[in-house]
Amino acid sequence: MSDLESRIDQGTGREPADIVLKGGRFFDLVTGELVASDIAICGDTIVGTGEAYEGKQVIDISGRIVVPGFIDTHLHIESSLVTPHEFDRCVLPYGVTTVICDPHEIANVIGTEGIQFFLDSALETIMDIRVQLSSCVPATHLETAGADLPIERLLPFRHHPKVIGLAEFMNFPGVIHKDPVCMAKLEAFQGGHIDGHAPLLSGLGLNGYLSAGIRTEHEATNAAEALEKIRKGMHILVREGSVSKDLHALMPIITERLSPHLALCTDDRNPLDIAEEGHLDFMIRTAIAHCVEPLAIYRAASISAARAFGLRDRGLVAPGWRADLVVIDSLENCKAEMVFAAGRKVTAELFATRRPVAPVGLDSVRSRLVKAADFAVPVKAEDQPVIGVLPGKIITEHRRYRLPSSGNQTTVDLANDIIKVAVIERHGKNGNHANGFVQGFGLKKGAIASTVGHDSHNICVVGVSEDDMAAAVNRLSEIQGGFVVVEDGRVTGEIALPVAGLMSLEPYERVRDTLVELRKAAYALGTTLAEPFLQVAFLPLPVIPHLKISDRGMVDVDQFRLID
Repeated sequence: MSDLESRIDQGTGREPADIVLKGGRFFDLVTGELVASDIAICGDTIVGTGEAYEGKQVIDISGRIVVPGFIDTHLHIESSLVTPHEFDRCVLPYGVTTVICDPHEIANVIGTEGIQFFLDSALETIMDIRVQLSSCVPATHLETAGADLPIERLLPFRHHPKVIGLAEFMNFPGVIHKDPVCMAKLEAFQGGHIDGHAPLLSGLGLNGYLSAGIRTEHEATNAAEALEKIRKGMHILVREGSVSKDLHALMPIITERLSPHLALCTDDRNPLDIAEEGHLDFMIRTAIAHCVEPLAIYRAASISAARAFGLRDRGLVAPGWRADLVVIDSLENCKAEMVFAAGRKVTAELFATRRPVAPVGLDSVRSRLVKAADFAVPVKAEDQPVIGVLPGKIITEHRRYRLPSSGNQTTVDLANDIIKVAVIERHGKNGNHANGFVQGFGLKKGAIASTVGHDSHNICVVGVSEDDMAAAVNRLSEIQGGFVVVEDGRVTGEIALPVAGLMSLEPYERVRDTLVELRKAAYALGTTLAEPFLQVAFLPLPVIPHLKISDRGMVDVDQFRLID
């Protein structure tokens, strides 16, 4: 029989279902009811609810609740620091059965080779990985990226079965001012899905941006901003990652009435935070603990997310829908006890069926060696611009301070928690090196350096000691990328990320354990930030207000220009 015939026969009860879940209840996201029911599965499809079924395999889920698989609507798998295969193995057991990723990070380093790596990996993973084509490579003219992806290089991927549309369009000034490169990409994807990225944009500017056909966005950081965007037709992706934490600020809009216009995402979340807190399940139980209606948050985690991105086959526990299912202990606790991905029970043996995909970008760190003198900042007569870090935010403040000096050089100001920051071009293109100052890390000594530096992923280093900053940067070249902590000339912590300087070749468990030691090394320098490494990684991001730094210099994001 055909698959269609089998589904009909098993759904009508003429034949036993492949799998029957018995004894539990499912959460009906239409009515909000908990329904006691068998759930029958044929192949990758749910074929029966509300009736009694016989099954070739019967699984007792007494006392448990079944909900649709969770959908992470925006993330960069690279920011988990592991490859897509290891991300699959790490996150799927938490009930995340679909992710919509933007391989923007690897694309900025090695271009189409990176996108192809993700598409090849997505064809092998158990989790359904969908890909949005990176729209902004390079993200802006204010930094040096490793690649350039005009529309002609994206179009060959457009009809790949794993591609949904055009990824987050970060260059919102380019959209509003009709930049020709932006316009070519937007024109090519009219009628398809275009993801947005327009932090704090409102009023006429937002109207113009949305008129380009952009429908989803994850950058709303307060309820008023999110509500304006919803009223103007956007689907808001509520974000809670390792650095950007917007869930609490957006809880007022997570209601039954607005839930059809909401979804959940993590954007950037590392394996250590996943191990300690969870993934989308963490967002769900946190929201419910703060009195968000369970129906609203579970809708956002599944059916509303699916509809926003045109995935019409998933998001409900109902006949004919994809059998992406999570068996949980309770709605409030949201602990995944069993997960089904396209009808397959998730086990270690299931992951073993995947074919490996060869890593790429293993020689992407091509920066020159640096010395302490390269981090010198000449004295200026006026106040200096200082990046103000806000814990839990990738938005930074534009602050100005009159900084101390020694001879003709400006020095750090530990009394005011101001240390040095530098970005070094690492793609082997021009050898750019820019220095500045940052406030809010809490460092009293040493240096922290990273090849994860959104979006162009040049080397970013913060530190008290120029000698330690140089040692940290040079060590990154030796290990072909990663994070490094240096104290008094000695490397006290590191993790190698040789896949484009972004991802490890190790299992996620080893990455997680290494991050524990790396975090301890950073805390020993005095940092007060919960996640100092990703905070470093976002300092060079010149599309997020208000003050950032790139390899070309300090960037006034509000004016979208380099500061002289």
